[in-house]
Amino acid sequence: MSERTRDARVEVVPYEAKYQDAFRRLNEAWISRYFRIEEPDSRVLEAPKEKILDTGGHILVAVRDGEPIGVCALLRVDDSTFELAKMAGAEHARGLGAGYLLGEAAKATARDAGASRLILESNTILTPAITLYRKLGFTEFTGVPSEYNRCNIHMELDL
Repeated sequence: MSERTRDARVEVVPYEAKYQDAFRRLNEAWISRYFRIEEPDSRVLEAPKEKILDTGGHILVAVRDGEPIGVCALLRVDDSTFELAKMAGAEHARGLGAGYLLGEAAKATARDAGASRLILESNTILTPAITLYRKLGFTEFTGVPSEYNRCNIHMELDL
């Protein structure tokens, strides 16, 4: 991302309980816009501390002028792998570079936690998201089942 298009006021911070509503709200907004909320979504969005943080995962929040404008989670899969999940951004904050910053911070966080691989699930109708993932270095792989009906693409990144 060029410095020209990135808003310098956007910073990525670790999740705190005060961001729980934003984490849920931002994710529910994009999911509902394109798909429907599924049981695995509800499970994680209603209890991010228990379902993500307490199981060895991480949540990152992009904040601009004190407002959470983007979020993403790293779900611990195994000792060497995290899943990049629940990445969402506020509509009014598009183009500020928050998604790219979150992606780069997620890669660094996963590396620091000892991971050598990141995976993700998505849907190809989410063209801007797929473009971002490719820009971050993810490539497509196949042959993996998903608990989400909406998932039609799996991507991975060797760290």
